Amino acid sequence: MSIKCETFNVLRNYLPDELDNSAKYEFDKNEYLKKYCPNGDSDKKCETDLDKIKAGFLCLFEQIIVNNIDDLSKEQAKAFIIYIMIWFNYMLNLKNVNDINNLNDFYIKYTENNTDYEYCKTDGIDCGSALKDKTGYNNFKEFIEANKFLLNIKFEDASKVYDSFKLLCNMFYGVNVANPNSEEYLRIANQFVEKYKELNGYSDITEDSPYYQVLSTLSNDYNNIKNECRACQSSNFPTLSTYSRRSVIKNTLISIAFIFALVSIFLGIAYKYSLFGFRKRFQKQYLREKIKNIKKRINH
Repeated sequence: MSIKCETFNVLRNYLPDELDNSAKYEFDKNEYLKKYCPNGDSDKKCETDLDKIKAGFLCLFEQIIVNNIDDLSKEQAKAFIIYIMIWFNYMLNLKNVNDINNLNDFYIKYTENNTDYEYCKTDGIDCGSALKDKTGYNNFKEFIEANKFLLNIKFEDASKVYDSFKLLCNMFYGVNVANPNSEEYLRIANQFVEKYKELNGYSDITEDSPYYQVLSTLSNDYNNIKNECRACQSSNFPTLSTYSRRSVIKNTLISIAFIFALVSIFLGIAYKYSLFGFRKRFQKQYLREKIKNIKKRINH
């Protein structure tokens, strides 16, 4: 947690993640961030919010993933990439970037044919093989393409996930100081649990949905923080609600019941219609027979 939390914290000094906050330092004065800005190597500047967000996006990927690839487990690498994508989604919404409604829009417009996302290098050395060993992908672009379901997380939901991630970082810092304030970290833990419950309450969550993987990542990090807390008892932490399929099953049963009801109504109408038609045919046949008998009597 320390690597990703610290990197995000540093970036917030140059690119605040709240509208009421102003940057502590000029974005273009940071040579490391500036190298990801457009407009050529000699005069790289991030002129717009989108330029800064894109630069921050690549910077996070390199700082958290690429530069630490040898020390990360497969699960950590994938979890970090998910958080980076959530941050990116959140920032696009925060800055109200025109023509971008979700990450999929951005991917199509700026990433699909952009070579900046196709390489993995640390200190000028290719790290594609190490990245592939940890994540199964040679570069960031391959990961995005293989996990496109993450691109369709709604902006408003990305905000909730990002807030949850920030709470996790606050918990991490709180429980790892020399004398942790138990009341403070428990307060933050309770806030996180409430955010998690809100995300976990969606009735359309399935194992194929982006929310399922995000919830799993948040849950794992929360439990890891509980285990890392040496100066406090993890039993004090509130318990996360496990994902339940009851709401999905309920909706499915309602849908099935509704279908059965429609089928029953349809069959009932069809039966009545066929019965009514049978009666009409029987009546017509009866009248024809009666007319024939009358004609016979007249002729005779």
